Amino acid sequence: MKNYVITVARGFGSGGKQIASKLAKELGIHCYENRILTLASQMSGLDEQLFLEVNEKMRDRKVSSFLRGLPITSKPKPEEREFASDERLFEIQKQIIEHLADSESCVIVGKCADWILKDRDNVVSVYIEAPRRYCLKEIMERMGVNEATAHKSIEQTDKYRAAYYEHYTGGNYWTNPVNYDMTLNSERVGMENCVKVILDYLKMKFPEMNAVVGGGDCQRKE
Repeated sequence: MKNYVITVARGFGSGGKQIASKLAKELGIHCYENRILTLASQMSGLDEQLFLEVNEKMRDRKVSSFLRGLPITSKPKPEEREFASDERLFEIQKQIIEHLADSESCVIVGKCADWILKDRDNVVSVYIEAPRRYCLKEIMERMGVNEATAHKSIEQTDKYRAAYYEHYTGGNYWTNPVNYDMTLNSERVGMENCVKVILDYLKMKFPEMNAVVGGGDCQRKE
């Protein structure tokens, strides 16, 4: 296998996205999250002929070439709406995630990526969570909001993610530890140590992997 993929699911405010980004940096690979939704939304709005043309180009070229041209959102973005399914949008997201897994080693955050790629043996799935007090502090600091607003944002966003996951996985639940290779408490373990634990597990799962931590490279032998 040429590629390996790490999927990261996370509670809002747990630091999962930061952990995913740090992990990708250590491995010298790309981390994808909000750009997947952005590209899927753009494609969803195309008429059928244009959609097929863009999708064909994505098959001919690495999906990352499309994604890297899109803006990255670093600030936490809470969900303020109730979950409503969009089957076409999800199907496009699914195709993008599968294209990524086929074409390159990468880290994918959210979007049911663990479930979409669950039958692949080159995938490691991680769930990051933390106690509410920790998540509140993180959201208050990173979004510049008070405790009440942070609490509401966490509740609404986690509720949305749970409903999203349950719907698109056919009834499974988002925090089910059986879905993942490992679950980590970012408060107890610490963000930097979460990255180290995941790296150690990657080396155990893929013995042929040469991991040069911090050296910007991590590749599988042919």
